[in-house]
Amino acid sequence: MTNAPAQSLLTADELLALPENGCQYELVQGRLVAMSPSSSRPAIVGGNVHAEINVFVKQHRLGICGGADWGFRLFTDPDTVRAPDCAFVRGERVPTTGVPDGFWPGAPDLAVEVLSPSNRPGEMFANVEDYLNAGTRLVWLIDPEAREAHVFRPDRSPTRVGEHGALSGEDVLPGFTLNLAEIWV
Repeated sequence: MTNAPAQSLLTADELLALPENGCQYELVQGRLVAMSPSSSRPAIVGGNVHAEINVFVKQHRLGICGGADWGFRLFTDPDTVRAPDCAFVRGERVPTTGVPDGFWPGAPDLAVEVLSPSNRPGEMFANVEDYLNAGTRLVWLIDPEAREAHVFRPDRSPTRVGEHGALSGEDVLPGFTLNLAEIWV
């Protein structure tokens, strides 16, 4: 009996240097994880969420907001790079020299994940756990099929918000409210 060769671990820099092949990847403890494209409903809901947050952030000059292609290096040695469907970083965390090249060094202040049919619950909760352990202060997990959201914060129990409820930016995005009824398709 022979053992299969162990997969070598990649670094965030090696992930960034991969040739474009039409796939999006995350890096989890040095292991490459392929991300499948989203189906229509989750992609549109994610776009709606990003648009609402981005307009608010720009109007109030609170920081920067990005979409599903924005990678965050959450941990190093081995490296973990996650790409939430939408993310926000407070302005005081943006270097005076501007947005750094490569993956963002550290966690976003707000991470939003939109469930797709291909997502397994365990995988999504692992993402949430990574964000919180890396320092993300607020995580929204939005489920377009169930028409609900779950809110996660460090050291608190998660809360569920129904389809007609609203998500608050709390102290991460002060004054921001996302009415869930406005994002569903």
